[in-house]
Amino acid sequence: MTSALSDRRAGTRRRWHEKFLVEERVVPASARRNLYISSAVLVLVGLVCFLVVLDSVRESDGLSAIDRPIQSWLEGMRSPTLTVVMAVVATVFGPIVLPIIVLVTVVWWGFAARHAWRPLLLACSMIVGVATVQILAPVIGRHRPPVSAMLIGVDHTSSFPSGHVMGAADFLVITTYLVFSRRRNPVHTVIALVVAFVLALATAACRVYLGYHWPTDVLASMSLSLIVIGGVIAVDTWRTVRVRPATQESP
Repeated sequence: MTSALSDRRAGTRRRWHEKFLVEERVVPASARRNLYISSAVLVLVGLVCFLVVLDSVRESDGLSAIDRPIQSWLEGMRSPTLTVVMAVVATVFGPIVLPIIVLVTVVWWGFAARHAWRPLLLACSMIVGVATVQILAPVIGRHRPPVSAMLIGVDHTSSFPSGHVMGAADFLVITTYLVFSRRRNPVHTVIALVVAFVLALATAACRVYLGYHWPTDVLASMSLSLIVIGGVIAVDTWRTVRVRPATQESP
């Protein structure tokens, strides 16, 4: 009786483990090494870029010189139709709609997928991104562009970095990576990542166009997103990737 009960409990733990934790991929050693290298490069590039942008903003030199010219250029492009499009993009990736999209995605993916590892990783990475912006923005305390430039309401919160842009970049790129990293066709993966980055850049342009951020604000957010994305790739690789035995390698 005791042995049967222990076996049932062990079976329950194993099924729970397989559902929520295990999602192993067997790849050549070179593929796992490349994933770790990509992760390290993304983190390093993101960190360096963020520090360069931050230093420029604090010293009011360097990259901060692009802020007013780009803002003026985008303001010159304003039209009623384009403003509506930009407002829709800002709403979709804003602090109300985007969390709902993430929640629905995570819940649906968790029930539909064989494993819950990827939706859980997506949820955790989004929380890390939000927490990063919430910590940095008030500490850095940069003022937004003039209220007169804002098109859909007034926002007096800190400007640097942009929560909209980081949320959009994290969600789009991390979701794309988690979905397409399991596909065998690298062309599809590259195309999907390019589309995700373009959409993230569109969100960045949207925030400057609408008058709520300086260009360096959104550059900082994109840089921080590279760090988060690199971290996701590293954690996902460590947890799920297993090296194919040398005897199974293709000659």
